[in-house]
Amino acid sequence: MTREQLEHAIRATCEVSEDSEIWIFGSQAILGEFPNAPEELRTSIEVDVQPKNRFDKVDAIDAVLGELSLFHQTHGFYVHGMPIEEAATLPAGWEHRATPIFDEISTNGKTGWCVEAHDLAVSKLVAFREKDRDFVRLLLTERMINTHILLDRIGSLVIDEQLRERLVQWVQNSAEEL
Repeated sequence: MTREQLEHAIRATCEVSEDSEIWIFGSQAILGEFPNAPEELRTSIEVDVQPKNRFDKVDAIDAVLGELSLFHQTHGFYVHGMPIEEAATLPAGWEHRATPIFDEISTNGKTGWCVEAHDLAVSKLVAFREKDRDFVRLLLTERMINTHILLDRIGSLVIDEQLRERLVQWVQNSAEEL
């Protein structure tokens, strides 16, 4: 996915949801901070979103812009509307660190709030799928995130202590391998 495609997703999602702002919290949120992120981080054709003010429109987003929709068939990517709390485990304060994508022309004056890279990495690590670990490993390798900040954010999560220990150990081991 490209930054231009993400901007298109912002326009379309805001139109469908009748909202002027959306949260972007899947892997493509990386394009908020890093518009030219490495291609390996931009392989997903899915944008995970939630309208910021119109939570009731999540299903409408899936119906109009979701997987296998006409939008998907036409543009080669799709938008998955879902409640952020069901899809992502994020550290406290993530909303205040989100990176805005806003432009009068490319986003039609609408704002897509992208989860900040460290917060995104934490969410990916909690999921702990192989593709998520690979994503975070590449963020570390490319020095797009800082190990100490990542560990601090993991420390602030409200999660089981065994899970926290596993995540901390994974980050420390990965950092040593770099």
